[in-house]
Amino acid sequence: MAYEFKLPDLGEGLTEGEIGRWLVEVGQEIAEDDPLVEIATDKTTVEIPSPAAGVVTAILAQEGDVVPVGTVIVVIGGDGVARPAVAQAPTAPAPPRHVAARTGEASVRATPLVRRLAQELGVDLGTIAGSGPQGRITEADVRGTGGSATVPTDEKREPIRGIKRQMFEHLTRAHEIPAVTWVEEADFGNVDLKQLVPRVLHAVATTLRDYPELNARIDGTDLVLLDRYDIGIAVQTEQGLVVPVVRDCDTRSLDELDAEVRRLADAAQAGKLTPEELRGGTFTVTSAGRAAGLFVTPLINHPEVAILGVHRIEPRAVVRDGEVVVRTMGNVSVTFDHRVIDGKRAADFGLAVIAQL
Repeated sequence: MAYEFKLPDLGEGLTEGEIGRWLVEVGQEIAEDDPLVEIATDKTTVEIPSPAAGVVTAILAQEGDVVPVGTVIVVIGGDGVARPAVAQAPTAPAPPRHVAARTGEASVRATPLVRRLAQELGVDLGTIAGSGPQGRITEADVRGTGGSATVPTDEKREPIRGIKRQMFEHLTRAHEIPAVTWVEEADFGNVDLKQLVPRVLHAVATTLRDYPELNARIDGTDLVLLDRYDIGIAVQTEQGLVVPVVRDCDTRSLDELDAEVRRLADAAQAGKLTPEELRGGTFTVTSAGRAAGLFVTPLINHPEVAILGVHRIEPRAVVRDGEVVVRTMGNVSVTFDHRVIDGKRAADFGLAVIAQL
């Protein structure tokens, strides 16, 4: 009996995922819970285990394909004959975005990179017989047609894939937000910089109680105020930027916050964050540590409405009681969605966080 495995719902409104890497091949015998496939979402790369034991008889989506949730992507057992890899729906199923061909190209299988290359070269993909697996059209197939445009030989093209592709699309959406950034200098002389991030999380969470419109999400034309303080921390990894979420920042001790931040950062660097650890944030904090500039403008983590940044902290000359002294100073910023938050409230919030620090 064949088991048709569909791309599962990974939560938080995700409707599609990218096939990052197959961990099996056709003809391979696998056990239940063996690693099956890596799926890249707009938050991380998730390793999906096999739901059944048997022989892999068909792989219906290739690495780099973006497929909707509910699409059959692999068949385990049986004779390898499976339904087409399309999303299941009450009505006639639509071809998956980036995977199945557009109208008039019913037999075309090509990655987004190959499609873009064909468009640049003026090549009709419908006229090419693909040389790749299952008739997939490759970059070499397109270039071999000698299209109408020339491509410089000194260029090297690489597809934007996995977390980086998802970050590319996510941040493109972020630029649609009418965002404003407020910034102020802060004195960090009384802060243990070894516990900087947990102290900032605690200060932000306790301050958000008085500024509920910043601890919120956009849902269509509604502003949803949230009565929890689950704050994301931006972590740069070799695979790209991820934002794991620290839960209950308003009730945890500094030591508990410190331990959780370190655990999530280690998991992010190892690529082992779970979907649950990346969803449900209400606000985001970003601090680049040694790589922090004097000041940058962080992008809002949509659908959240604000993000707080802590920038370079260093000794600076400042005036205290009419005297020039050296203090440990740094810039703190609040970037906010001006559609739902006015500048005075954002500034008051930022000043309140600084006062806590």
